[in-house]
Amino acid sequence: MALITQKQVLGPQIYQLEVHAPLVAQRQKAGQFVMVRVHRKGERIPLTIVGSDPGTGTVTLVFQVVGKTTRMLSELGEGDEIMDVAGPLGRPTEIERFGTVAVVGGGVGIAVAYPVARAMNRAGNSVISILGARTRDLLIFEQEISSVSKRVYVTTDDGSYQRKGFVTEPLKEVIESSPVKRVVAVGPIQMMDAVSRLTKAYGIATVVSLNPIMVDGTGMCGSCRVTVGNQAKFACVEGPEFDAHQVDFRDLAMRLSAYVGLERESLRHYLKSEHAATAP
Repeated sequence: MALITQKQVLGPQIYQLEVHAPLVAQRQKAGQFVMVRVHRKGERIPLTIVGSDPGTGTVTLVFQVVGKTTRMLSELGEGDEIMDVAGPLGRPTEIERFGTVAVVGGGVGIAVAYPVARAMNRAGNSVISILGARTRDLLIFEQEISSVSKRVYVTTDDGSYQRKGFVTEPLKEVIESSPVKRVVAVGPIQMMDAVSRLTKAYGIATVVSLNPIMVDGTGMCGSCRVTVGNQAKFACVEGPEFDAHQVDFRDLAMRLSAYVGLERESLRHYLKSEHAATAP
């Protein structure tokens, strides 16, 4: 059992939890994740570790409510316990002194980009961060990323904050004005695909963090298969980060959409039962 020591609302349906998981906190590195199970009969979902404090034994997790399990997780509060928080899992981000590194985060992926930007900064890189969100209300971790970046650019789809447009626009400008040696992108598939196509044209090494469906997080179930360089890879043990120019984003999108209908139905049934339980 993992105790929730702190809970914050970061935006509409976006939550941050501080969870007591001392063994995870001692070993966690940028880019890794945990498998979370809310209760004994619940499904397991992967959540990236935003940060950790080995002194207090806590890890920071950020998630957005998109289905039944994340809805259930959002209903927990400080003092409640999560059944399982297993990890750290996955390969850590490759952190070296590359030079100028562009870190691109979109949506909730910004929470994943933050520990990468922080680690790159600590390694002596000049970090330029580019953040994108649909609206200003959905933009998270701007101040945190600014604290570890030389420059930060922000775009919103609707123009409600700073620059209207998409992350590829300022990224192109940065590439053409700075000696970018490496790009790390985390966010929606369409965003990572667009970033990959842009950087490939400039010959810049690019890494993306993939978020396929996971069941066990140990490479046994095979549900997190992704196609990289025309080969099947398991994101939970061989990723979650891969060479962006080798990823088959179309295949990834198809796999992620395979259970959308069932996931919506599961959430609908849960909300219906929840309403029935609270009805007078």
